[in-house]
Parts: sequence; structure tokens; C-alpha cells
Amino acid sequence: MLDFEALSQAMVGQTVLCIGDLMLDEFVYGEVSRISPEAPAPVIAVQRSEINVGGAGNAARNIASLGARCLFVGLVGEDDAGKTLRVELGREPLIEQLLVVDPARPTTRKVRYVSEHFSTHMLRADWEQAAPASDAIERKLIDTALAALPRADIVLLSDYAKGVLTARVIRNVIDAARKLNKRVIVDPKSANFAVYRGASLLTPNRKELTVASRNRTGTAAEIATAARELMLLADCEAMLVKQSEHGMTLVPGEGASIHVPAQPVKVRDVSGAGDTVAAVLAVALAAGADWDTALRCAAAGAAVAVGKQGTATVSLAELRRRILPHASLTAEEKIAETAVDLDARVADWRAQDLRIGFTNGCFDILHPGHVRVLTRARATCDRLIVGLNSDASVTRLKGEGRPVQNERARAEVLAALEAVDLVVIFEDDTPIELITRIKPGALVKGGDYTREQVVGHEIVEAHGGEVVLVDILEGFSTTSLVARAREGKTEGNA
Repeated sequence: MLDFEALSQAMVGQTVLCIGDLMLDEFVYGEVSRISPEAPAPVIAVQRSEINVGGAGNAARNIASLGARCLFVGLVGEDDAGKTLRVELGREPLIEQLLVVDPARPTTRKVRYVSEHFSTHMLRADWEQAAPASDAIERKLIDTALAALPRADIVLLSDYAKGVLTARVIRNVIDAARKLNKRVIVDPKSANFAVYRGASLLTPNRKELTVASRNRTGTAAEIATAARELMLLADCEAMLVKQSEHGMTLVPGEGASIHVPAQPVKVRDVSGAGDTVAAVLAVALAAGADWDTALRCAAAGAAVAVGKQGTATVSLAELRRRILPHASLTAEEKIAETAVDLDARVADWRAQDLRIGFTNGCFDILHPGHVRVLTRARATCDRLIVGLNSDASVTRLKGEGRPVQNERARAEVLAALEAVDLVVIFEDDTPIELITRIKPGALVKGGDYTREQVVGHEIVEAHGGEVVLVDILEGFSTTSLVARAREGKTEGNA
């Protein structure tokens, strides 16, 4: 697993080839206070309006907002809406426009009228021609996409069924990508998933999964069954099922499904949230994230997007704040003073269906080896609790003269780390009672332990959790640091 800091650095500089249906999103905001005397319809007093790049263009903008480069293949008409889209995309230095112009069709345009006070959509007006692209335009789309493919690290097909992603375009792109060993992510619209055969990942919502599979999808088991049936048809590595406020479930070709709940957020507008999810997945997977890490990043991106009005983009900074929500808290706020405080935090996180991780240690003099373990421990969970040996406990374990720093100082230094969500001081020599109380989903220790040596492994595994051993950074030891300091030696990194 990658920690988010390492992942975010890797995301910057990736290149995504995004192909799909481009559209112009317009939002007209106003107040509704009366009904029209001419007809039983509300009257909106317009206060402001916004234009956004929508459809696959929103996925492209999200890719760029995450610091990655986007090669964007889309279709526009010879009209004002098309010109506006070109101008708006031109404001994005990380988006390279590879647009095909079709004089015979209008640029897809959607106008939404929104009640500002209630934050609800009242009406949507569409200008579009959803028919598949003509043979000549289809050939231009294929040629443009295949020419750009060698420069991409991953491919994203954003299908809105507006005519760009015809069966021939899809087949040519997926086959060419597979020959170059490049992953293909598809946000599908067609109910025939066989048309996407060979893609790496499909990201339908639950309704689309239900229609495509003709199966019930009301439970987690039914979702997994329907997804696996369609995965055989589509010959894909995995399928991500989006379930709105119920979160997302990733069903891999091998192994158990991974479910991530929707993060708590005041929903202002769900427009384009699926584009954000697809974009985050594409950039994260291109950067080397595993399924679990990419999924959690995508869930965080969705939470940011739905908390904004209109067709929104998500930045790396916003993603980081969602993934590390306690990074801005003071150290004092991240230290559990009492058992009641600990229980309340754990109960709150469990109510949100968040995965809790736990690790422990003396952390007398915090060094890079500690930081690596803590950062990688945080990558295994949604919230990380660190058990900290008390002063008396450290003395019994390490001998007289230890700890060098008292427990409060050690706790505050630990709590200041972004990877740490909560610090709990314990008096015993082992954290067995603390582990029993928390029942973490992930129990993390350095790789110098074996699973059987990890205190509390039986308790965690009995409750469905797992023991995770992470690689340690060689050459760092608090005991060595203390000994060298007392000898007056400062050179080296031991």
C-alpha cells in the first residue's frame, strides 16, 4: 500500500488519455418565491449564472486539477457552445485538446435552473444529438485517440451515450491499449457491457449494474454476484459499483469485495460526481496505487465534489484534507485523555463505517523509522490510533534513564503527525487491553515482527481484522540514538 503523501507526489506528472462525450454545463441560480399566474409553474428570479465544462470534459478537468496531464479526445459542433468549450478548456494548461469538429451536429449543452435557497434543481433544458458519430467522424476520433495513446499512462473512457464512444471507437482503443499494456477505465453507459470487453475497470452505478445484469442488487452479496457475472462478459480485472450515499463497492477478479462508505458531507450538488470518481481512480491507478488505496481516494474525491455547487473539480489539497481529516487539529485535540473519550471517538468512527487501524510503541525519540511505520500504517485504514507506552511502562521495558521525554511530550509529538488520528497512553507493558477495547480492523507493526509475535493478533483476527506488517527503515533506533547522544557522538544516522 502507498501512503497518501507518496501517492500524491506520484500522481503529479501522470498522463491520462480521456475520451468521451464533451458537453457544456450551464447553471442558472435564483430565488423562487411565487407561482406564475400564467401556468402552475414556479418563477425563478435569476441572480447569477455559471458555465462549466461538463460530461467527459469534467473528468478531464478533474484529472488536471489533480496535477496530472490530460490528453482529451472529444467532439464539438461548429457553434457558440463549441467555441465556449474550447476557450474554457484552453484555460487549463494541463489539458491538451484533441477535439474533433462535426459541423453536422450541435455541441451538447445542458442548462440547469437551480433554487439558490433550497439548493435543488428545478428544471434542465438540453440541446443535443445523441446519435452515434458518422463513419467519417468516427474514423477521425479513432485516429486521434490512437495517435495520442503511446503518450498516455492510462486510458479513461467517459461514456455519456452522446455519440463519441461508438462500438468501433471503444473496440479500437481498448485493443490498442492492451497491446501497449496500458490499463483502460470505463465509466459505462451502454447496458451491453460486452462492448467494453477487455477494459481493466468498469465503474457503473447500481442502477446501471441492475439493468446490465438483469439481477437484483439490493444487498452486498447481490451486488458482488451481479458484478462478477458481468466481469466474465466484459473480461475486466475489476468492477466498481457506485451507490450514492451508500458508498462504493469494488469487486476484483480475485479476492473479497472492498466496500468504502460514503464520507459524511452536506450534499449541495451531485452533478459530475461520477466524473470525479473516474478521474481520481485513473490518476491514482496510473501512479501505482492498489485497488484499496485508489478506491479510498475516489471516495474522498466524491465527498469533495458533492459538497460543491455545479460541476466541480477536486484538487490534491482538497483530497488530502478529506483523506487526512485530522491533519489540521491541534496535538491536544488528537490525544485521548480518558477511556470515555477513546470510546466516543471509536463509536463515532464505527458509526461512519470507517476502518480503524492501531499500532503502538514507546516513541521516545521520534525518528524517520517511526515516521515510515506510522505513515504506512495510516495507508491501511481510515483512522489510525497509536497506543503510547506510559513513562512507567517505558522504564520497565527499557531500563532506568528512559524515557528521555515524558509521556505528554511524546504524545504531542506523535499527535502532530498528519498520519495519526488519535494517541492513547496506556500503563501496561503491552497494549492487549487497549486492543481488546478498540477491536481494530488493522493491527500494524514493523516487519521485524512475525504475525505470531504481534500482541493482540488473535483478538483482531477473531473480529475479522487483519495483522499488517510494514517494512521498517534500517539504521534507525531510539536506543542507539540515546547511547550516541550520551557518548557525545552526533555523526551518522544510527
